[in-house]
Amino acid sequence: MTLAGWRPRSLRSRLLVSLAALNLVAIAATAWFSYVAYGRLVNGFMDDQMRLVAESHIASPQRLSALQAVSADDVLQRGAFVVQIWRGDGAALLASSSPAFAVPLQPGAGFVELRSDTGAGAGEGWRVYTAPRDPGGGADTPQVQVIQSDRFRHQRIVRRALFESLPILLLLPVTLLLLWFIVAGASRSLREVAREVAAQDEASPHGLPVARVPEELAPLVAAFNTLLGRLRDALSTQRRFMQDAAHELRTPMAAIGLQIDNLRAHVPSGDAADRFAQLEGGVRRAQHLIEQLLRLSRQDAPAAGSGSGGARGPVDISALLRDSVGQLMVLADQRRVDVGFEGRVSPWVNAPPAELRSVFDNLIDNAVRYASEGGVVDVRLHVVDGLAVVDVVDDGPGVPPDQLDRLFDRFYRVAGSPAGGSGLGLAIAQAAAQRHGMRIELANRSDRSGLVARVHLPRAN
Repeated sequence: MTLAGWRPRSLRSRLLVSLAALNLVAIAATAWFSYVAYGRLVNGFMDDQMRLVAESHIASPQRLSALQAVSADDVLQRGAFVVQIWRGDGAALLASSSPAFAVPLQPGAGFVELRSDTGAGAGEGWRVYTAPRDPGGGADTPQVQVIQSDRFRHQRIVRRALFESLPILLLLPVTLLLLWFIVAGASRSLREVAREVAAQDEASPHGLPVARVPEELAPLVAAFNTLLGRLRDALSTQRRFMQDAAHELRTPMAAIGLQIDNLRAHVPSGDAADRFAQLEGGVRRAQHLIEQLLRLSRQDAPAAGSGSGGARGPVDISALLRDSVGQLMVLADQRRVDVGFEGRVSPWVNAPPAELRSVFDNLIDNAVRYASEGGVVDVRLHVVDGLAVVDVVDDGPGVPPDQLDRLFDRFYRVAGSPAGGSGLGLAIAQAAAQRHGMRIELANRSDRSGLVARVHLPRAN
């Protein structure tokens, strides 16, 4: 990217660059105005002085014969006047206060600017004033001419202009520093708004307070609150629909399950029994899905953000895991899966027990369902890098690495997975874990096929 196309992305940088450029323009404008204004003042004052010097010499004939000598350094560095006395016809220079500077007599009276090519001032610019000649005087009537270094005038004007611009130049760092603090304060306001925006979700009871934000951001915050309100309404409608649908389906599915149990003894063996088993499996999956949908709808309710699942309290994770394993032994026995628990530590977590059960029940249930028939599921409670973790390890087929992150998506199931899952268990576990400072990490086993679900427990306070 070229410098011409560069544009700072930071608002603070934009303001600082803009103010710096504005100050530089102000300095340049002040310097130019001072140069023009002071130039007129200096030139007018010096011209008046030259005129007065010439007139004083004409009015005092005795001064024509006794000019006070001035050095070349006084003329070039200090702006001293050089007084020249010429013969009336201009044919000869009668006297000069600094003969080294040879500036010829100008033909007309008044001020002129010229450059000398001879003498000590060769190459120098000069301001020359030639006094008017007495009309009644003859060739013997002297003429007076006063010259001054033009470079001295220019340097004096430039120094004065720079001096006038110096206060603005000195104030530039102070101004930029003040702006830095002002913009930093405004940035803090923006960051506070950003933090409050990040803390908002569909479970937040209120929007952002408009009264606490800068006036310029109030329309943006109001628009965000409106958008968040629409999102809450849409999610609430979706949640109510899912909950109502699950409730409505629960009763007829329970009745169908009861009728299937009653019909089991009357189904003849052979092809009819196989088809009946498929029907029974489908009904069981539908009942499991309905239960998961009800659990998910309760979990997504706004009260979940403030601690759903019962009152908080210190929960013994080791005891809770043993209880979870015991509850799932029926499913494990049906699939002839050996579920083992190993607890090397006994951490406590401050969270609602039902929420913690939601995390570990779903992970263990998922492992039992996807483990190989007659396989093994290990639940291990141990310490990794100084923090307690829970590993749920199965010996199932594993998951393609590119699909591991998608396992937490609702209703997502890996292609070729065995029937029986709903695609909601890991999503429910992940949501419950995040609400209570836990993190679930999925990885394929390195020693053989299978999946490891690791739950990082929060650090003990």
